[in-house]
Amino acid sequence: MNVKYLIIGAGPAGLALGVSLLAAGEKDFVILEENSFPGGLCKSKPLAGSPIDVGGGHILDVKNQEACELIFRYLPKEEWNRFDRITKIRVGEYEIDYPFEANIWQLPEGERALYLKSIEEAGCLKGESMPERFVDWIAWKLGDRIAEQYMLPYNEKIFSCDLNTLGTYWLSKLPDVSYEETVKSCEEQKPFGKVPAHASFYYPKAHGYGEAFARMADELGSRLILGERVRSLCPEMLMANGNIRASRAIINTAPWHAFPKQFPVQVQEAIAKLEYAGVDVDYQGDAMATDAHWTYFADPALSYHRIIHRNNIQPGAKGCWTETNSQRRLPGTSGPLQFENPYAYPLNTLDKPAAIQTVLDYGRSMNIIGLGRWGEWEHYNSDVVISRAIALSKELLG
Repeated sequence: MNVKYLIIGAGPAGLALGVSLLAAGEKDFVILEENSFPGGLCKSKPLAGSPIDVGGGHILDVKNQEACELIFRYLPKEEWNRFDRITKIRVGEYEIDYPFEANIWQLPEGERALYLKSIEEAGCLKGESMPERFVDWIAWKLGDRIAEQYMLPYNEKIFSCDLNTLGTYWLSKLPDVSYEETVKSCEEQKPFGKVPAHASFYYPKAHGYGEAFARMADELGSRLILGERVRSLCPEMLMANGNIRASRAIINTAPWHAFPKQFPVQVQEAIAKLEYAGVDVDYQGDAMATDAHWTYFADPALSYHRIIHRNNIQPGAKGCWTETNSQRRLPGTSGPLQFENPYAYPLNTLDKPAAIQTVLDYGRSMNIIGLGRWGEWEHYNSDVVISRAIALSKELLG
């Protein structure tokens, strides 16, 4: 088989790229997906009378109009509900709204005073230089108490790695915590400061989030080949599996670990430095009494780090689901395993920027382009992935 473009992976990146090419009149491409069902981490399956997002909770950011417009072509806007995000954080015996520093006023007065004192002494408010390690950054940014009570235990749960190996380069765009705004929120009993990401979002009325991507897959027809794993990749010939050749480019949206031995030694070594975490999704039949859309849990005694309250996102749905790092499953603390996702989160380790740049630079030199969460090794949300796919389609077509 000979095509102009060979796309590896039918997750959000591969599917969005495919339909963008098709919409622009380019039909000479094929997408290979090793699984029997498209969608990647954005797959949904029926469970207990309603869909469940088997790759973890996903939502569509209202602010990303470009991504919304593409998705609404396949799952029209009238088939979505719009929500103003309600997110809770459970720390010890207390539960407050997200983000933590903007809602300290919800804590008892004694606890509130301890957190305020800690934030007042944060390094970022004293003009200290930003640390290079994530562990040090947390206290520098938010103060020791938020670090110890919430951020450190929560991030240890979600990433299940030595947090000393994570860098801070991915956090540079976040604003400094304003001690004055935090004090003001406590005085006036309401949050102040920057609105968190995805403050408003869409979620399908009668489907799981994966329905939009399933419909994209239908649009692609025979250009999407399911159950076709890329076992070999020849960069010099732009050929996969010895019989599928691209005349223009290969676009990889899958984890690079699938074929490191196909590349030069220095690229193989760079791929070996790309670390990741998996997530297990477990359905729970009993719903919590809350108005939250999801809740974060910092308690190390609980294996899961987040609960998605699907009854508050999809009317009529029962129960909820937990999300647990695959390495942290503790007997008796979560339900029976329902769905396992070995690749869920790219880890922002200290040496990742140089490693992924080595991989991407080599790939570009051979007309092999990385795209999306795994192709670029960035923790992109699905709407960002869609926007990047649209941009790449324009680049490919000139």
